[in-house]
Amino acid sequence: MTRLSGITPSGPGHVGNYLGAIRRWAREGSPDDLYFVSDLHAMTSPYHPQKLRGRTRELMAILVAAGIEPGTLFVQSDLLAQLGPLTWVLECGCAFGEAARMTQFKEKSTDRTHEGTPVRVGLFTYPVLMAADILLQGVDEVPVGDDQAQHVELARVLARRFNGTYGEAFVVPRAVTPPAGARIRDLADPSRKMDKSARDSAGVLFVLDEPDLLRRKVKRAVTDSLGRLEYRPEEQPGLANLLDILAACQGKPPREVVAGFTSYGEVKDAVAEAVVEELRPVRERTRELLADPAELDRIRAVGGERATERGAHRLKTVLRLAGVA
Repeated sequence: MTRLSGITPSGPGHVGNYLGAIRRWAREGSPDDLYFVSDLHAMTSPYHPQKLRGRTRELMAILVAAGIEPGTLFVQSDLLAQLGPLTWVLECGCAFGEAARMTQFKEKSTDRTHEGTPVRVGLFTYPVLMAADILLQGVDEVPVGDDQAQHVELARVLARRFNGTYGEAFVVPRAVTPPAGARIRDLADPSRKMDKSARDSAGVLFVLDEPDLLRRKVKRAVTDSLGRLEYRPEEQPGLANLLDILAACQGKPPREVVAGFTSYGEVKDAVAEAVVEELRPVRERTRELLADPAELDRIRAVGGERATERGAHRLKTVLRLAGVA
């Protein structure tokens, strides 16, 4: 049983990424699983090449520092020579209407955050690239949240269509819902999730933030004027978000960790210290890796070579069946 999970370097890694996914990958992953930094996906919206390169390395280092087996890690663009032709084959088998129905494209193409910026074709076609990521590796399962389940379903459709039209080449993957993890919200605006690419980072706890900065951000977190120390996400989203973070760090239910506090200030102090200690070893190891570029390059090369070897025979089969090799 092989699973594939990825993370996009659209910004620095934050505590929501770590508690909600990365830590689970490190604890529950098997030697057959694959994890990658999807730098090509980050190109679907305006970006700076130097920052993309740096964030890719930083996220790679964070994944290693979190305890993910280095041999299971790779960077998406290191497979560009395979993903390019496979994506084209899949695009030629994908109907326009199928791509146009993708909810994320509809939402992001109407987002006016970047006023006047044209919608990129890559934003429209990237679900097919995601299908290529999945199908190239022949994985059985893809753990995803609700926002990505539609993309995995497209990969299933394209795999079955190719297999039925040209011959068996692809494993048809299935989307799986990972165990409910921490749904961390922005500390400054709990109506939105914590986001790597947020324009205002005041409410985002980045993995590489120094302890004092983490504490300041938590102390400034939005709560409310009700003064009720209960876990009520609908009525008190700011307080509930702090309790979600604390619960994730302590491995307890949110309604359990709230007991014993007498003020919002006490809750914030406890959350700040829990986050600082949870991230401390990851931050320190990440900085060590970033200070040793040769070692990080070696880890990246080993993972990229393994992923390339996994996909080589499948790509060769696909191109032969498609009549272009």
